[in-house]
Amino acid sequence: MTDYGVLGNLLVIFSVSIAVVFMFHQFRLPSIAGFLVAGALIGPHGLNLIADIGTVQVLAEIGVVLLLFTIGIEFSLVQLASLRRLLFIAGPIQVGTVLAVAWVAAMSVGMTWQQGIFWGFLLSLSSTAIVLKTLAERGDSDSIHGRTTIGILIFQDLAVVPMMLLLPILATRAEGSLTTILFTLAESVFVVGLIIAAAWYAVPKLLEHIVRSRSRELFLLTVIVLCLGIAWLTSLGGLSLALGAFIAGLVISESEYSHQAMADVLPFRDSFNSLFFVSIGILMDWRVLIDHPVLVFGLLVAILFVKFLAGAAASFVLQIPPRSAIMVGVALAQVGEFSFLLAQQAQESGLLRGDPYQVFLSVSVLSMIVTPFLMQWSPAMARRAEAIQRLRRWLPTRTEAHVLQTEGSQIRLKDHVIIVGYGLNGRNLARVLSETEIPHLALDLDGDTVRRESRHGVPIYYGDATNPNVLRHVKIEEAKVLVVAISDPFITRRTVQVAKVLNPKIRVVVRTRYLRELEELHDLGADDVVPEEFETSIEIFALVLRTYNLPQDFITMKAEQVRREGYALLRRSELPELAHHLRGGTLTDAEVETCRIDDESPAVGKTFADLSIRPRTGASVIAWTRNGITESNPSLKTKLKSGDILVLLGSRPQIRRAMSLLLSGE
Repeated sequence: MTDYGVLGNLLVIFSVSIAVVFMFHQFRLPSIAGFLVAGALIGPHGLNLIADIGTVQVLAEIGVVLLLFTIGIEFSLVQLASLRRLLFIAGPIQVGTVLAVAWVAAMSVGMTWQQGIFWGFLLSLSSTAIVLKTLAERGDSDSIHGRTTIGILIFQDLAVVPMMLLLPILATRAEGSLTTILFTLAESVFVVGLIIAAAWYAVPKLLEHIVRSRSRELFLLTVIVLCLGIAWLTSLGGLSLALGAFIAGLVISESEYSHQAMADVLPFRDSFNSLFFVSIGILMDWRVLIDHPVLVFGLLVAILFVKFLAGAAASFVLQIPPRSAIMVGVALAQVGEFSFLLAQQAQESGLLRGDPYQVFLSVSVLSMIVTPFLMQWSPAMARRAEAIQRLRRWLPTRTEAHVLQTEGSQIRLKDHVIIVGYGLNGRNLARVLSETEIPHLALDLDGDTVRRESRHGVPIYYGDATNPNVLRHVKIEEAKVLVVAISDPFITRRTVQVAKVLNPKIRVVVRTRYLRELEELHDLGADDVVPEEFETSIEIFALVLRTYNLPQDFITMKAEQVRREGYALLRRSELPELAHHLRGGTLTDAEVETCRIDDESPAVGKTFADLSIRPRTGASVIAWTRNGITESNPSLKTKLKSGDILVLLGSRPQIRRAMSLLLSGE
């Protein structure tokens, strides 16, 4: 009789996982923690719903193999070159600091030096999945602390490879000589190099022939075979399957087929990867948390604190602003998913067993759960840290040091433009200002950019625009315009606030990514806010209209009309009642559009009664704006003037007919 035990186990795993992860999603908790909790519920220490744990662990191992395979595919030499300061300075400092503290702590409680190094490996890694997802949801990926955090996370992911190489050496009970250890390590490196060389020569040719077949199924099967096959060959050399999978991804990463391979493998990776975290949860014993609450929570606080200090210290070495360093430290404070991979291999080799393993699982899961909340509170923590500004007098940051160094060469400008951020937008603005001979200077926190552009004669300074001393040094009191062209929402808001205090008359122009940030920036004092989200929509419809060969002046007119109407409504919140209904979701079956009356509009001089908009088109005029003043339900006797903005409510065809009536008289 056919045994469907595996199918039953998978059904239980995925059913419980769906319910638990859904609940975690409702409370904005990480899905990885949800899978761990689901495993604990159905495991032998919970409801004991899984009969064959061994089969689940085999499937989980496939998930780990696919995870390392995709990490290898995402490995980019070009990307690493752009993050070299983070990879060669900040990353090693963060990992090394945690490793050293863990080693000292382990030795102090009677562990061997091998166990101390291993615990350093476990605790030095952070959760790439949770941190990247949280940064993306908050729109902080391009901020200073976001880029720094991502760079350190990439170093940690790469550090997993040598950690896995060293794990078998640490697991040996014999106190071998240094020569023996180095020989074993060299032997492992030779096996890895041999496999990489052979795969690098054969894999591109194989994929080239497979692609010529134009069969997507054949390509997918080939990629999976390469992943599992190279992983298996690596395991024959005494190394782990996961390391072999990383090598396979590394081989494919530099080929032109890497993107398609990544897209094809992702669904399998996500499915099997969830089994890995569930399998870890199955082995987790919740009784450890109940029996040793002081130990677990004490270790949790200690790990979070040490990793926070290590991440912040690594950022301080790069001399980024203190508030950003604090936010980096908070983001890296938890234990990562790759630590589970190392812990599982250590358990198999006997390096980590029994209660220490269970304590590690409990602390790790709790650290993952609290991470999204800590990252949400980190901006407030950073702002409070800035209140200790006077303590930094004896330890000046690079920004203040730069101000002190340039104190002798005072900037002599008046009615100039200060550009904060010398990225693409800042460079383009500076070029135009130079061509029009408008005095200007730039501030940036990227030391390499400042040095490079300074050699080319660009008036650029290393400086933190949230620091009042820096803004005074660049003559904020005598400047005419301040342009904030950076991607960091926290620094943007703080810069606007500080600049308006120092010079209330200065015109502040801010670039932001999302429409939702408009209102807050205007409340802080920004005069003009340019949301990329809004400008992107304008560029899209302009490109579409050009495809239909519409006149350029007509496209330009429509773009300017959208800017005037959209920015005016969004900036001044001229329709509070309408906004209230939209937020409440009561207009889900209707659309709302604005229409600006131009000089050439046939509606100029006519009353609402003359136009009969609702009887003729079906759309309703629910609000009317003139000279910045908005009124709801305008009188039928009101005569329209050029510059009036009407807010129309109705279905798409009704609004289209009303717009045609108002703009062309048809």
